[in-house]
Amino acid sequence: MKLLGLAGWSGSGKTTLVRALLPELGRRGLTVSTIKHAHHSFDVDQPGKDSYEHRRAGAREVLVSSAKRWALMHEHGAGEPEPTLEELIPHLGPVDLLLVEGFKAHRHDKLEVYRASLGKPLLCREDAAVVAVVSDGPIAGLAIPRLDINDITAIADFIVAHCGLGELARGVA
Repeated sequence: MKLLGLAGWSGSGKTTLVRALLPELGRRGLTVSTIKHAHHSFDVDQPGKDSYEHRRAGAREVLVSSAKRWALMHEHGAGEPEPTLEELIPHLGPVDLLLVEGFKAHRHDKLEVYRASLGKPLLCREDAAVVAVVSDGPIAGLAIPRLDINDITAIADFIVAHCGLGELARGVA
């Protein structure tokens, strides 16, 4: 499994880019999973649901399954550290490509999603793991490739080439 991250400041368009890339990479015959780093207060479960009540009653893990999907919720114990990316990956099944949104400080190859209008500095200036910048405009003095945020085909081409997935990907007509 190849891994590529998407990093950038809040509001830069990381999630929008992932949502556009998934069908494009799928059309090329690639299987793709994602891991998204979320803020500490997120919850996928809802009060009143059986799974929520199981967790509230003390279950450390609750697995919910149906004919369409399954989901595993794991509660961290008091004082237990947040899991690392390396600890999360084994919970996923095998795929061709794992896209990781967030985990900005982790040392894995990443695309930086950048919008100058946010007024934030480029991450690639401090992070050697950034292999290309995806932006909505030109960037002066960039030593790595810059990809247009609106050209999903070119971004997917870059990902396939960078991750060495050319033999697995089929051409798109």
